[in-house]
Amino acid sequence: MISTVSLFWALCVVCVINMARYYSSLRALLVVLRGCDPLLYQYVDGGGFFTSHGQPSKQVRLIGYIWAQRYLDHHDDEFIRRCQRVRGQFILTSALCGLVAIGLIGLAIWH
Repeated sequence: MISTVSLFWALCVVCVINMARYYSSLRALLVVLRGCDPLLYQYVDGGGFFTSHGQPSKQVRLIGYIWAQRYLDHHDDEFIRRCQRVRGQFILTSALCGLVAIGLIGLAIWH
C-alpha cells in the first residue's frame, strides 16, 4: 500500500520540477521578447527581471500581460507561442501548489 506521506513528497517533487520548468520558460520568453519587442522588454524590466534589484511592479505587469492574453495581438508568432506556454505552465504550477497545500493540511489533520 502506498504511504500518504510518500505520495505527498512525490507531489512536492513534481511541483518543484514544474516550478523550475516555469522559471526556465519565463527566462526563454524574456530572451525572445528582447529580440522581437524591445519596448515591451524595457516596460517589464526584462534586464532586471531575475535580479535582486528587479522592480516587482514591472514584473507583475508581465504576468498581467500574459494572464489577460494581451499577447494574442502581437506580431511575432514565436513570442505568442512562448507566452501561451508560460501561461499554461503558470496554471499547472499554481494548481500543483494548491494540491500541495491541500495535501499538507490533510496530512496535518490526518496524522
